[in-house]
Amino acid sequence: MPQTIVNPNEPSHNTPSTKASSLGPATWVAAAFIGPGTVTACTLAGAKFGFTLLWALLFSVLACMALQEMAARLGVVTKKGLSENIADQLKNPTARYAAFALIALAIFIGNSAYEGGNIAGAVLGISTLWPDLDIPWPMVIGAIAAPVIALGQNKTITYVMTALVILMSVAFVGTFVMVDVDMSAFFKGFEPSMPEGALLTVVALIGTTVVPYNLFLHATAAKDQWKDSDSPEVALSQARKDIVISIGVGGLISMAIIGTAAAAFFQQQIQIQNAADMAVQLTPLFGEQAKYLMALGLFAAGVSSAITAPLAARYAIVGMWPNAPKMFCESVAFVVLFSGLGLSLSGYKPITIIWFAQIANGILLPLMAVFLLSLMNNSQILGRFKNSHWHNAAGAVVVLVTLILSTKSLMAAFS
Repeated sequence: MPQTIVNPNEPSHNTPSTKASSLGPATWVAAAFIGPGTVTACTLAGAKFGFTLLWALLFSVLACMALQEMAARLGVVTKKGLSENIADQLKNPTARYAAFALIALAIFIGNSAYEGGNIAGAVLGISTLWPDLDIPWPMVIGAIAAPVIALGQNKTITYVMTALVILMSVAFVGTFVMVDVDMSAFFKGFEPSMPEGALLTVVALIGTTVVPYNLFLHATAAKDQWKDSDSPEVALSQARKDIVISIGVGGLISMAIIGTAAAAFFQQQIQIQNAADMAVQLTPLFGEQAKYLMALGLFAAGVSSAITAPLAARYAIVGMWPNAPKMFCESVAFVVLFSGLGLSLSGYKPITIIWFAQIANGILLPLMAVFLLSLMNNSQILGRFKNSHWHNAAGAVVVLVTLILSTKSLMAAFS
């Protein structure tokens, strides 16, 4: 019998105290955004435009840190998740139900679609490692993700996510080293420029790093991680260190993927459609080891995101319905997992699956950024921990970018 999933509105007795390792919920965020979508976006950015879009990736990582810091601060100070705070601030029942319906619809559709892409991406990686094995790989990926989701314990999830992030780091950075990148050209890529036809790729790099469901995930996980802290200042210091280390490592992994693709394929007559193509086509250039490292990284990226997407859905939905029946709490994450599993087995191409996710992402991302900024300026719930002018300036830039992102995402999805 599966273990009961912990209700995100109830304290977890398995949550590490503030004396625990500095690695915490931000590791989940890094493991979530380094999924097959990020691997593919970074691969195509490097293959098409070389190193010239590294500046856009750096911006997206800094934007991710800014929003995730706000989400973590909200959870640490208020002892509530993002969706719980939204529900508390919407006093009008009609507005509350409308917000709940919009968030629930976008989270379920978006996370299920992303989950299908995550599982499909992991399958692409593992099937590259063992192409001759006739195994239903999507079921294997689901069997790996389900027990971690069922445990619902922050410490267990943090350990698993940390292990997967380390695995991705070794795989992608190892491939980067093998490719022998021109470092002077690499660092020149951080100078802002916009090559012809690169706008949508810039949007893709930002959209795959700044993911709306990670705000729900981080706020609730930070609330649980530092629930016993007597000093918000100490807890926030630890949370910020966690963010800089974990998301910073995630950014370095993404940069390594761009660098590898740029060094291997830029201005070459080789067609790269996705990260799986990159894994296979590295073989004649750099030998079997490079192909296996890339495939291993893609597998780890898919598995890590396949775990975090269902957890984020549970935190978002249950937080809006604090008195939800236990059975409902237990089922939310698994509905997303099994929906994604069904999509990955449906025969649809991963790009078609992610098409649906882009619609939900386009609706939810700017909405959540505005909700978050509104909450972070509320003195009644945050007191002296509300946003500073610098926080708001950074938030305003991110909201502007997310509005552009949502418009481009929806236009791309419907075109």
